[in-house]
Amino acid sequence: MAQSRRVERVASLIRREVSELLIGGIKDERVSQGMVSVTTVEVAGDLQHCKIFVSIFGGEDDRSQAMAGLRSASAYVKGELGRRLKMRRTPEVVFVLDRGLEHGTTVLSLLNKLESEREQKGEPGEGGLAFSD
Repeated sequence: MAQSRRVERVASLIRREVSELLIGGIKDERVSQGMVSVTTVEVAGDLQHCKIFVSIFGGEDDRSQAMAGLRSASAYVKGELGRRLKMRRTPEVVFVLDRGLEHGTTVLSLLNKLESEREQKGEPGEGGLAFSD
């Protein structure tokens, strides 16, 4: 139980520090092209590896450029985490594109489209449920 609390605490600290690095620490122009935000951090139980899930707002080209910039900055991020968190061993950092928000937006737009088609046909809705963005 104590081990999982430690992993959660380290994940939370990594998320906070990487978010700060995205604001002012990473100087790569590719990262600043799209609006990058950290959604989740998964840390292995042995604290040797961590996956940082990021959401990137922008076009597909902006996403690929930002991910390339993040991957090239992963050694810098690892070094900064080591200095800021003062851990004995700093976990290996891997950035992963999180498309969860994108999928959620797509599902909501489909639901809104179905609702508007249903209203145009004059069909009764499911208890008058309305979906909004």
